[in-house]
Amino acid sequence: MKNKIKIFLTGHRGLVGSSIFKLLKKKGYQKIITIEKKELDLRNQKQTLDFFKKIRPHAVINAAAKVGGINANEVNAANFIYDNIMIQTNVIQSCLVTKVKNLVFLGSSCVYPKFSIQPIKENYLLGGKLEKTNEAMAVAKISGIKMCEYYNQQFNKQYKCLMPSNIYGPNDNYNLKTSHFFPALIKKIYLAKKKKLKKVEIWGTGKPKRELLFVDDLANACLFFLFKKTKYSLINIGSGREKSITKYAEIISKKLNYKCKFIYNKKYPDGTPRKLLNINLSKKLGWKPKINLSKGLDITLEEFFKKNGRI
Repeated sequence: MKNKIKIFLTGHRGLVGSSIFKLLKKKGYQKIITIEKKELDLRNQKQTLDFFKKIRPHAVINAAAKVGGINANEVNAANFIYDNIMIQTNVIQSCLVTKVKNLVFLGSSCVYPKFSIQPIKENYLLGGKLEKTNEAMAVAKISGIKMCEYYNQQFNKQYKCLMPSNIYGPNDNYNLKTSHFFPALIKKIYLAKKKKLKKVEIWGTGKPKRELLFVDDLANACLFFLFKKTKYSLINIGSGREKSITKYAEIISKKLNYKCKFIYNKKYPDGTPRKLLNINLSKKLGWKPKINLSKGLDITLEEFFKKNGRI
């Protein structure tokens, strides 16, 4: 059966997409369709629909998105809202036109209100004001969530929006200007050890709490829910555990065996105080995370050392 199923995976070069691709191969799927960004601009409606008509996939996992950390989101808000709305709209609509029944669309925990009750349940969506620094990304992803919900209702589809917490793992973005906080901390502490610096800068106060999920756990969730029939279109995917930014920095420092002092650059915003997802629904449906932070960080660092060298 797996030999006959054509799965179109967008964003296969990214952090999440590359992990999903690896898992699909491991599970024996042979008809995995991917295409380079330079060959297909998913922001282009005609190009996207023409490609769907050509390949006629049975299922789609949309891991393509414009992503970045707090600074990138704030500085490039227009790009974030445009690119993400265009990509997801074209993919979802093309799924409908070419009669794709099963779709997994990846969201972001930034869609939930800034001061949401913790842990955050799926029905808290649109229950309050968003965090301003990543509002553009949040608005874009919310439109995708609602689009899937309405398409399921009107056209009897199984389009699921998986809402992950902060993701980390091999093939992450370590650019200090555009990366998320966790890979940025890895890079900063690594460079501090390499250059024998005694201080490492953390943006903001270091007090906000974040929930991390290893990328392979998210890949497993994508495949688990792709063909699963459910009435739920929005499903949180997380580890169920949170720590402060400073605590994560301490954990990385210990893994790298390097003691340093953390200094806080408060000209950068903290963002949302907490973003702990309630994952009771995903557990109820049969999925749960398997890789803890210590193991996930070990795997992540091994890949980082291969590209940057050990110290």
